[in-house]
Amino acid sequence: MRTSWRTYALGAATLAALLSSTACNPGIADTKNPTTSSPSAAGTNSPTQGSTTGTATATATATVACNDNDLSIATSVWRQDSGQHLLITATNFTDKTCTLYHYPYIGFGAVIDGPIDAMGPAPQAVATIGPKEKAYAGLFLFRGSEPTVSVDAVSIGYQDRALNSNRESSMLDVALSKEIGSLNVGTNARVTYWNRDVRAIEDFLFRSGTP
Repeated sequence: MRTSWRTYALGAATLAALLSSTACNPGIADTKNPTTSSPSAAGTNSPTQGSTTGTATATATATVACNDNDLSIATSVWRQDSGQHLLITATNFTDKTCTLYHYPYIGFGAVIDGPIDAMGPAPQAVATIGPKEKAYAGLFLFRGSEPTVSVDAVSIGYQDRALNSNRESSMLDVALSKEIGSLNVGTNARVTYWNRDVRAIEDFLFRSGTP
């Protein structure tokens, strides 16, 4: 890193009445939709994941990588944290499924060039998200005792299926929310791999002694 000191109803049960002199057989369809929620004072409420079959199918069939035209990006922090971590939430606002491969490329506007290094193991499944679904990445920003610089934007880029692809492509600057204002970033900032489960991100950032 080069730094320049920056979701039963049992959809109504469908009654298929086969009129005969002996029987009547109902047929029921059960559809589940995942829900998500935003970070709260005690941390981030985790989204309810869809069925295993649905996730596996999406992962197997989706090959298109997500890009700037597919996603809206939000940033948030944990209120009980000391400002050392940042949560990035990517929401698919299109009508197609795409995949966030590996980890995001992250920089900090014009203050700190990126991309910063990744941390932690890659999840077993890639982060494939359908319309209105979300995926997450977490940032470790600084150690308690190291010098930091103040930044007011995060730059983000995306990889294709091949690791380290698009590394030289331009990243898009995302302004921090008004609630955050600015961030302090040290020389050893790191980013996690994309994950559909925000709890996995929190476990890694707060329980594993990272980075």
